[in-house]
Amino acid sequence: MHALTIGLIREGKTPPDKRVAFTPLQAEEVMQRYPHVRLHVQPSAARCYRQEEYTALGVVADESLQNCHVLLGIKEVPIDQLLPDKTYCFFSHTIKKQPYNRALLQAVLKKNITLIDYEAMKDLYGNRLVAFGRYAGIVGAYNGLWTYGKKSGRFSLRRAFECFDINELKRELRLVKLPPVKIVLTGAGRVARGAMETLDTAGIRKVSPEDFLAHTFTEPVYTQLASADYHERTAGGHFNREEFHLHPELYRSTFLRFTHVADILMAGAFWNPKAPVLFTKADMTHAQFKIRVVADITCDINGSVPCTVKATSITDPLYDYDPTAQMARMPLSDPNYTTVMAIDNLPCELPRSASEEFGRDFIDKILPPLLGDDPDKIIERATIAAGGQLTPRFQYLAEYVAGR
Repeated sequence: MHALTIGLIREGKTPPDKRVAFTPLQAEEVMQRYPHVRLHVQPSAARCYRQEEYTALGVVADESLQNCHVLLGIKEVPIDQLLPDKTYCFFSHTIKKQPYNRALLQAVLKKNITLIDYEAMKDLYGNRLVAFGRYAGIVGAYNGLWTYGKKSGRFSLRRAFECFDINELKRELRLVKLPPVKIVLTGAGRVARGAMETLDTAGIRKVSPEDFLAHTFTEPVYTQLASADYHERTAGGHFNREEFHLHPELYRSTFLRFTHVADILMAGAFWNPKAPVLFTKADMTHAQFKIRVVADITCDINGSVPCTVKATSITDPLYDYDPTAQMARMPLSDPNYTTVMAIDNLPCELPRSASEEFGRDFIDKILPPLLGDDPDKIIERATIAAGGQLTPRFQYLAEYVAGR
């Protein structure tokens, strides 16, 4: 086999992401399992693992990465840091024609870069192979509980980013002291499963949607809703999952009934802009609307959760939504406002644990195909650009690249 050098790049976005594709131990594992592969790491003061942790295990510190064949990052690489004629793997956030990254894809093509996007790495059934969704859910639900504690004054938790790893975060959940509130969680994928992991660890009982709506409890409870639980066909008839995913515009939301009994909303469901919203801004002005804390884990601005009018950040995590004025206010300024947590990079609060899970999946599911053992064409289907051109699968981005 030909020698191959993989470089772990320094995250260049501001603020810099602390995550990395491989932990030091995983980098060592890769070189042990594949003797023809070497790992280089670009020094970074922001990364959640110290440079010495890598070099102690045989990873070469390399400022330029010019001699690396494949470069692994997490977030988008700043245009002025892209090395021509290299192969990159990172989340490019271009496959949905995101306007703010058009120039990035233009630069990738101009610099003859092969771009492989983690978001497009899927099996033959369309399931994503590497993602941070579980940690978005874990941290998002934690932040929802933290927000309720701040708003109610009933308990105090450390921020998630102040915890060393997921084990320390779960120990912090022992401090949660909830009254008999009701929490509604949307979603059935990685994000929702991560959120349920947090709620279960906090000792909050899960109940069925029917019981959630019909009964009063003497303890805190949550219910988890799949799409079928809060959508119905506009024309009548039974919910059809495949139809809903292909044509969500044929459905309407029945979520409003949950807003009459829930105290906390944790939004973890993928949202298609053609799908109905959970409720409207006008609905929030009604006396029956009870939700006073929203943890919008998906963070779709002006999306499925209408009070998510802006994203928040790890350093500035909350705002209040004033339903009468339909605008954001200072956080925790009025108990009648709905307090919103909409951090758009939640896994960054637990970078060590999130990196460890990502790297594990990468080694097990992506590295063999990347090194040539790819009968399912995983890498080919995830390659957006090569040889200065969009690949056939991503030709639909041509007008986006051209600025039309």
